[in-house]
Amino acid sequence: MINSQFSQSPLINSDIKIAIIGGGVAGSTIALRFAELGIDTTLIEKGQSLVNGPPFCHLHAGGNLYREISDQQCLTLLEQSIDSIKVYPHSINYRPTVIALPKTDHGEVADLLPRLQKISQHYAKLIAKDLSNKVLGEPENYFLSFDRNALERLKSKELPKQAKCNEDWLVAFAQQVDLDKLKYPVLLVQEYGWSAFRLAAIASIAIDKLPRCHLKLNSKVLNITQLVNNEKWRVSYADDLSGSKINDDFDYIINACGFKSGEIDDMLQAKRQRMVEFKAAYVAHWPQCEGLWPEVVFYGERGTPNGMAQLTPYQNGYFQLHGMTQDITLFDKGLVASNDESAQPLLAKRFINKIDQDWPLTLINDRTLGSIEHLARYITNFSQASVAGKPMFGAQQIPGDDATLRAADVSFHGKHYARTEIVKASSALAAADAILQNLQNVGLVSKEQLGEYVQKHYFPVTLECTETEVTNLAVKLACQRNYPEELAKNFM
Repeated sequence: MINSQFSQSPLINSDIKIAIIGGGVAGSTIALRFAELGIDTTLIEKGQSLVNGPPFCHLHAGGNLYREISDQQCLTLLEQSIDSIKVYPHSINYRPTVIALPKTDHGEVADLLPRLQKISQHYAKLIAKDLSNKVLGEPENYFLSFDRNALERLKSKELPKQAKCNEDWLVAFAQQVDLDKLKYPVLLVQEYGWSAFRLAAIASIAIDKLPRCHLKLNSKVLNITQLVNNEKWRVSYADDLSGSKINDDFDYIINACGFKSGEIDDMLQAKRQRMVEFKAAYVAHWPQCEGLWPEVVFYGERGTPNGMAQLTPYQNGYFQLHGMTQDITLFDKGLVASNDESAQPLLAKRFINKIDQDWPLTLINDRTLGSIEHLARYITNFSQASVAGKPMFGAQQIPGDDATLRAADVSFHGKHYARTEIVKASSALAAADAILQNLQNVGLVSKEQLGEYVQKHYFPVTLECTETEVTNLAVKLACQRNYPEELAKNFM
């Protein structure tokens, strides 16, 4: 077995100890990256399981949900998403995304094409460099255009049960969407779905098999102090289950606390400017739906009543919904910034209550029904959908002062402290790579030990996880968190 061979002879023989605070996407990914190499890693997470936090359902392999970001951010997200698929293949929902522009939108489809062509060309170059990067299909099919006549032709087709070609993903769309409300062409892009539950399952299964990774769930960091020699940190944390307080010393600390990263910064007196934004997505059930559904994104101006509408499909007629309006995904005063006194942006108490406690049922119903109505403007029969559970919600951090930033990974303070600052889940591996390089720069890991593995992703134990065991645990996690199990199952 790979695991037994690995445990006997780790690639890196070192006495250094790393603490990672926060077991979300970033913290879990870094823990896996380091422990796979043989670095002694302790992952401290205050929750009962890994990978909680802001909802994510989309890989962002090209960043096409965001017209406002730079081309370079799109190319970065493409590269990061490819790496994420290669490391976490069983967490991906392999179905494309439809990008549609309503007639109410201020943009034109032609404005999107130069960027899509640039992304396609970059994808082709990545494949030419390394054939293993070919995880989004053929580069010439990265995006496809369908005019009104093509969609009218697809309307008459029988609904396929399996996708044998890209057109099959558009049959249900053509039959159910009000085509009179759209500009043309409609775009089909190879941006896949991503299951937070299955990613959590993979991380949990792999970490349990890695002897150099020590997982501390239900544990909250109380204080961090720098020892006299300024080369080590003492971390004090409490185990909520046993009530015990633990002090442990580490050579390097990684702050992966997400929207609460500023609290750790403040303990270390590490100044940092950042923003935090509270968001939510909603879960609906549309049992009358038939056929294969891609993810569907109707563009719109953020924060207005015509804000972007996003429909993410799962098994058995379950959907996750976003609507970039103040009454759906966005919230009034839900975006806050840090100040000179603290690196931690202060969300209003009503948002903290939503994160730490249950949502009021009336608010769940109102916002979910509002999101259903928002999608039903384009998919008339979607008005038949009903509320299917509590929202998927959380707060995400955005480093700096640019609220449109989407591609970010890590920053450093001093010699032995890093903070992950990912905005999108696909940036987690890039953060791990950057910190691994920093360990070499500060002399904690030698260049000879790391060798090619500074950039080469080495995940033999993680990749041992089977689809069946991943799905079984993912379903269990979804049920524990009071979500429909369909959200955790493989889409196909």
